[in-house]
Amino acid sequence: MTALIDSLRATGRPVLVPYVTGGVAENWMDHVHAAVDAGADAVEIGIPFSDPVIDGPVIQAASVRALERGTTPDTVLRDLASYRGSVPLVVMTYYNLVHRYGHSAFASRLAEVGVRGVVLADLPMEESAEWAEAADAAGVATVQIAAPSTPDDRLEEVCARSKGFVYAMGVMGVTGERAVLADSACAIARRVRAVTDKPVLVGVGVSTPENAAAVTEHADGVVIGAPVMRRIAEGGSVGELVGRFRSALG
Repeated sequence: MTALIDSLRATGRPVLVPYVTGGVAENWMDHVHAAVDAGADAVEIGIPFSDPVIDGPVIQAASVRALERGTTPDTVLRDLASYRGSVPLVVMTYYNLVHRYGHSAFASRLAEVGVRGVVLADLPMEESAEWAEAADAAGVATVQIAAPSTPDDRLEEVCARSKGFVYAMGVMGVTGERAVLADSACAIARRVRAVTDKPVLVGVGVSTPENAAAVTEHADGVVIGAPVMRRIAEGGSVGELVGRFRSALG
């Protein structure tokens, strides 16, 4: 699990993690490689689920397209076996899929295709022990989520139990693009950084290169999802978009 931390720390710059929904199109891995070539420090891969409670309209629409194409966890992981990039891959999905797959089987399969971390957005920390044990055994880091509403005492426990990095939600609610960066994005970054030395990445509500630059004055990096998936839906260049974020972050 330290491999993911070490990789993110070794960048020596604000960490940029674009998100791509697995299976959204036949050529979806091309978008992953374009993001890496444009300067991503890791890529978050979404395994689509029919009831994505944390995803906003853009990513929900991408999940629907992927599911209509017959995408399953197995097809996403099969495609990831063709990954040719050098930066880490982190999977984001929902616990129902993991439960049906089987904890040990899913963790082992992630490790087989080179995935270094996983975010299970709807798995409460108090109920994560069985999964975390299987993930630890496979060498896959379980990333915990810190929300703006997380009280200080719980925040310390979230950070202590998070592996790889801490995912700080910039705003309460679902993912999506917002015209103005919420004050809560910088506030949660400062709060998390005060209680951990693990990398702190802010996702949800980081919509523009300017937003990203502002957030990384207080955090170690950002996760960008909706802007990337909108670009894919519109047929635009993921590489160009990620390149603009990279330039803003340095």
